[in-house]
Amino acid sequence: MGPESGISIPSPPRNPSSLSWVNLSRNLILAYQSLGVVYGDLSTSPLYVYSSTFIGNLQDHQNEDAIFGAFSLIFWTLTLIPLLKYVFIMLGADDSGEGGTFALYSLLCRHAKFSLLPNQQAADEELSAYKYGPSMQVATGSPLKRFLEKHKTLRTALLVVVLFGASMVIGDGVLTPAISVLSSVSGLQVTEKKLASGEIVLLACVILVGLFALQHFGTRRVAFMFAPIVIIWLVSIFSIGLYNIIFWNPKIVRAISPYYIIKFFRETGKDGWFSLGGILLSVTGTEAMFADLGHFTALSIRLAFAFVVYPCLVVQYMGQAAFLSRNPQKVLNSFYDSIPGPVFWPIFVIATLATIVGSQAIITATFSLIKQCHALGCFPRVKVVHTSKHIRGQIYIPEINWILMILTLAITIGFRSTTLIGNAYGLACITVMFITTFLMALVVTFVWQKSVLLAVMFLVFFWFSEGVYLSAALMKVPQGGWVPLVLSVIFMLVMYIWHYGTRKKYNFDLHNKVSLKWLLGLGPSLGIVRVPGIGLIYSELATGVPAIFSHFVTNLPAFHKVLVFVCVKSVPVPYVSPEERFLIGRVCPRPYRMYRCIVRYGYKDIQRDDGDFEDQLIQSIAEFIQMEAGDAQFCSSESSSYDGRLAVISSRTIQSSSSLIVTEREDCDGIESIQSSKSLMLQSLRSAYPDDENPGVRRRHVRFEVAASPGMDTGVREELMDLIEAKEAGVAYIMGHSYVKARRSSSFLKKLVIDMGYSFLRKNCRGPSVALNIPHINLIEVGMIYYV
Repeated sequence: MGPESGISIPSPPRNPSSLSWVNLSRNLILAYQSLGVVYGDLSTSPLYVYSSTFIGNLQDHQNEDAIFGAFSLIFWTLTLIPLLKYVFIMLGADDSGEGGTFALYSLLCRHAKFSLLPNQQAADEELSAYKYGPSMQVATGSPLKRFLEKHKTLRTALLVVVLFGASMVIGDGVLTPAISVLSSVSGLQVTEKKLASGEIVLLACVILVGLFALQHFGTRRVAFMFAPIVIIWLVSIFSIGLYNIIFWNPKIVRAISPYYIIKFFRETGKDGWFSLGGILLSVTGTEAMFADLGHFTALSIRLAFAFVVYPCLVVQYMGQAAFLSRNPQKVLNSFYDSIPGPVFWPIFVIATLATIVGSQAIITATFSLIKQCHALGCFPRVKVVHTSKHIRGQIYIPEINWILMILTLAITIGFRSTTLIGNAYGLACITVMFITTFLMALVVTFVWQKSVLLAVMFLVFFWFSEGVYLSAALMKVPQGGWVPLVLSVIFMLVMYIWHYGTRKKYNFDLHNKVSLKWLLGLGPSLGIVRVPGIGLIYSELATGVPAIFSHFVTNLPAFHKVLVFVCVKSVPVPYVSPEERFLIGRVCPRPYRMYRCIVRYGYKDIQRDDGDFEDQLIQSIAEFIQMEAGDAQFCSSESSSYDGRLAVISSRTIQSSSSLIVTEREDCDGIESIQSSKSLMLQSLRSAYPDDENPGVRRRHVRFEVAASPGMDTGVREELMDLIEAKEAGVAYIMGHSYVKARRSSSFLKKLVIDMGYSFLRKNCRGPSVALNIPHINLIEVGMIYYV
């Protein structure tokens, strides 16, 4: 969400003082931008905190001492959780600059063997992003680490905890727009022409529908307005708070003392403990400081919170408490009632805009989270649309957008009360914080390599602080708190069923690989006719030949002359640089013309449909062929195992030492490509089915030639010529159209999960060919049943 242009690091000046000034100015610009992205939700909390706190159990305690105590609780909650925990500690636990629950899990998976992702390889540990952080060789002897690595049940439990936290964040994506927009428009109830509750709900629903309907445009066109809106909002609430302190009750400043918290609980007792669910709402949105770290820097987020957001919120809550201490009967709409009459309408407008900004941020974060869940193999394939060509990470997921909209509208219409929605919202937020504290304690031990005692102290201190709020929030389950629990269970079931089914399918492929001896026994022709062309056989296997290949060899009379087994996989790093994306190897000896290509993506990487995958692949294989010829390691033994020996082919290496001459040309609407195609059938098909998704797009066409090099080996030149001829003949994408069924001997529960749950999800999600941006006209699918 933060502009990438603000993240690019300028070239370092020679003068050290100039360097520090450039770095500071860069962070100040990012701090300004972060206000519109990170703090929209947190800064709008004053709209509903006091009303949620005092409506209910504290109705009989609406006096000055209780109000002073409530403010003291809010002040120390803001100080302990956002300021101490997140600003000073959590922002230091980034993963290559990325933050959030998945960043912590990724760090743990790299520094200990906690990952449950399939097809992981030793080569993945050579990625530059993989080595981010302290050395991973120091704490190998930790008994706790060995214990966790040894028991798969504990590793599975860790993933379930992470996914439960992710499910709660998705719940935030439903509840934040509902409570924010409803609380902002409820200001119309304190005007002279008071609107009825039903009219307020209707207006909130109209705004929410508009908010979700505009998501597909992305935020790039209005993002520049986000920071000014939030800054105007913060200045406004600071000014109103200061005015209320001076005008109503300057003695409120004394309530900063923790003594008033003791006095509060002494007077209110159990009712005061129940009210903590409302106090908790003052820190909702705090998780965004860590989750959105990848768009900014830790220093910029710290500067924005410590010097702008924190003082403005403290003064606003203090001023609202000063107003309530003299007008306790107006607690229902305390924020709007505390606004001086002449500035009511400007504040109302800016409040509505600020809540929309805060809602927009959490919706976009939810899209990003779903994408990360899918990368972990824990969410069905969904359509990912890029809303910006220039800003990394700005995506839109249509299916999730409409699901969120329906759920948000249902909650707004069903509850009609910010207090009930607040009960649900508070439980979702404190659960995410509770889980983050647990993961952070593991990071302190395994990643930062500090003592277990220090991690336990961190865990106990913050779990005690957050546990008090969590216990109060759990007491509100009957009054709306059940919503995030139900939503989390539903999303957890979807994630678990998809993860379980995907792993079972992968294990079936792993145990039913085609024997390499059988392939070698068939000879270079594979016992069939090898026709010109390249066949890209997609599989989840990073080693070995998938079982589906034997179906082709035994059932088809002819097959492509060049075969490439392609595996697209995720690795536990946020981003994989393009220079390290491709791993190229050989499956069989040279005469077979069979290769392997592994394409690696990080959990935050976006697979763009840039149309040049085939060209990159050809260049990478050509570079591998040339590299192999000059490397004694690859040519040491013709009889040794070929499969598993892979080389990283970077785009820089290709450009500097390519054995191919590349010529490019462009055409519009693919007209030239149709006419230059050798196949009359392909011409007619392309004419009948034009590219509806990208009409009028200028497409780049690349032609390859072998460079004239006198010293090139004859066998290398011949192999390169075969590769180019195969590319000119055409590329076919071959995939298995799989049906996964439980074995007859399976338990009833397993049959229920696989035959009903997993099958339902597979039928109703995007197909793998769509997710991988494979051109439909070049796709060959072969049906195969998996009995798992």
